[in-house]
Amino acid sequence: MFDGLFHDPSANLLPFQGVVRYYPAFFPEAESDRYFQALEQEIAWKQEPITIFGKAVMQPRLTAWYGDSDKAYTYSGITMQPHAWTDTLMAIKQRIEAVAGVNFTSVLLNLYRDGQDSMGWHRDNERELGDTPTIGSVSFGATRTFQLRPYAGKEPLRSVPLTHGSLLLMEDVTQQYWEHRIPKTTKPTRPRINLTFRVIHS
Repeated sequence: MFDGLFHDPSANLLPFQGVVRYYPAFFPEAESDRYFQALEQEIAWKQEPITIFGKAVMQPRLTAWYGDSDKAYTYSGITMQPHAWTDTLMAIKQRIEAVAGVNFTSVLLNLYRDGQDSMGWHRDNERELGDTPTIGSVSFGATRTFQLRPYAGKEPLRSVPLTHGSLLLMEDVTQQYWEHRIPKTTKPTRPRINLTFRVIHS
């Protein structure tokens, strides 16, 4: 489990085969409030079907894909064409690039409307991301639990509360050896917006 009270952002949250770093208050609260409101209003949100075990089901959240014009993204049977960067997204991107040490080309946005919206176990291991992708995950809005587990053995489980204004970086071989999810919750929960910045290799 994660103890956010005494967390060192330079520390690796994984015990082996990968690097995950967590910055629980990367964006100040007032700035995070502004970003949440802007993203909720500006982004072209939509709900799309994905293919799971050969069956089309609606994703339990709203999504959007933004980035460089030539960087489409394909996962779970759908291909997303990018919307152009907004000023809000560019401002967030530039802030986290200084810590991540990479120039992100694209961002996948997810809007979790309540506790029943979720993300199942998966790895961000699509071919266009490369073998050792750096993924910058920024959260605004309600705190939701982010879980990681080894892809092979399923233990040990790591849980991180992704708070308003937080940044989580997944680096090195994390996507090869670990999978992650946002589980459902029965607790009353306000909306949450998550942005996962990536580098798409053509």
